[in-house]
Amino acid sequence: MEHRSEQENGEGSASRYTGDIQAERRSVREALRSDLPAAHLGFGVTVIALIVVASFSGPRWTSIVAGAFTAWFLLALAVIHIGSGRGWDAVRRAYIATFGWGNWI
Repeated sequence: MEHRSEQENGEGSASRYTGDIQAERRSVREALRSDLPAAHLGFGVTVIALIVVASFSGPRWTSIVAGAFTAWFLLALAVIHIGSGRGWDAVRRAYIATFGWGNWI
């Protein structure tokens, strides 16, 4: 009898643990969620930063930084396309993935 009650207590605590983990993950997703206006802000800041970099260091570093953002966008687009995103929805999601950090400015 004692063994059975220990199993039931173990299953109850596992269920509570699973619920706690799900709640924590949900709160992290909410905190990290980004949207299109935030991505536009991130893109605008990136353009301004590229203009500043171009004015101080010339086209070489500007091309390197712009290439890094382009590579990140293309990588995000490829991953989203592989994962079932199609058309303009995939482009929008890759844009948000690349520039959505504007939410935290």
